[in-house]
Amino acid sequence: MNAGALPYRPGVGIMLLNADRQVFVGQRLDQHAEAWQMPQGGIDEGEEPFPAALRELEEETGVAPHLTRLLAETADWLSYDLPPELMGKLWGGRYRGQRQKWFALQFLGTDGDINIKTAHPEFRAWQWASPKDLERLIVPFKRPLYAELLRAFSGLL
Repeated sequence: MNAGALPYRPGVGIMLLNADRQVFVGQRLDQHAEAWQMPQGGIDEGEEPFPAALRELEEETGVAPHLTRLLAETADWLSYDLPPELMGKLWGGRYRGQRQKWFALQFLGTDGDINIKTAHPEFRAWQWASPKDLERLIVPFKRPLYAELLRAFSGLL
């Protein structure tokens, strides 16, 4: 499969920060590895990135938009490529990876406002993580993106 011929899937990502500047991470239901990630997802046809981010956050964590405050967004779109073993399996083999706009949001609620048992759950567990631990927790193929993201939002952490 020629990965270079495939486009990137447009998406968004959310760095949700609690009052202690820890970051929400969830462990995906569909992976057996001990890998964690921040909420993320695709942008629907005709949808703008920020509303997509709020929708994805609520769909994956149960956190309603009124429980967040926008702190920052990445100046540029960040991308990652899927490893070869996943490229033909995810998203019907139509994409080489994702190109994402990321948003840093302040979480204004309590841990009780987080509910990963949503209508279409994506996470089997969640935790607040120190920003310095993110690169270690994430799947290896997303580590360069997370390193770039940590640089972009370093003033918030």
